[in-house]
Amino acid sequence: MVQKVIEPRLNPSPMVVTLTAPNPPILKDPTLTSTWSHRAWVASGCTAVLISLAKAIAGAAESNTWLELILAGLLGYILADLASGVYHWGIDNYGSASTPLFGTQIEAFQDHHKRPWRVTRIQFANILHVLARGVTLTVLPIDLACNDPTIHGFVAVCSGCIMFSLKFHAWAHTPKSQLPLPVVALQDAGLVVSGSKHAAHHLPPYDKNYCMVSGVWNEFLDKQRAFEALEKMLFFTLGVRPRSWSDHPSSSCMDQRDSDPLM
Repeated sequence: MVQKVIEPRLNPSPMVVTLTAPNPPILKDPTLTSTWSHRAWVASGCTAVLISLAKAIAGAAESNTWLELILAGLLGYILADLASGVYHWGIDNYGSASTPLFGTQIEAFQDHHKRPWRVTRIQFANILHVLARGVTLTVLPIDLACNDPTIHGFVAVCSGCIMFSLKFHAWAHTPKSQLPLPVVALQDAGLVVSGSKHAAHHLPPYDKNYCMVSGVWNEFLDKQRAFEALEKMLFFTLGVRPRSWSDHPSSSCMDQRDSDPLM
């Protein structure tokens, strides 16, 4: 009797990228679940954002500065996308798991390049708690010190979008059939980043489409090679090489679903 040997499948081209895994198995992995600490930070971050938003609306109603409020919110939304891209670029390319403050995020994003669909299995508070902590510590002092509705309009929208950017990112890796209809509508309208907009980031060397709120900045930043310019500046001044200079397509040719022991 001839024994059948199953060889690992290779993608026919390194340009083939698997962002999602339809109907993935449920894993009993504690690193994917939320803790009460995670939930507390997300609750405090959301509270800080809602206080800022309430102050913005109340102040605009009292002073009739709705136009200023709307423009400030729009500016906050646009800059949040840019900030998410800069943050994503930084943790993708520099530091390690031992880096203070950002080490866990750096390690998680490097693993994400190997198993991109895993982000869809991380529970809500688990995926948001790091940014929620930053929002809490930044926005609460502003809530206490400021009553200007225009400032709060900017702060509420910008900080809220930044805090939820990792969830927008997770939605971009989730099949549309598994997303709530309002989320699909937001993606189709271009208001939050979609899988089609984000897919180019998962082509080695992972140096494009970093922005994770709406992705509106991605085309401009990539065409202007803005992050490449920053990388060269850091290299020539500090001698630090970004990871994107070392990642090659050959390192990611194997179909991720075959190489992932959890699938």
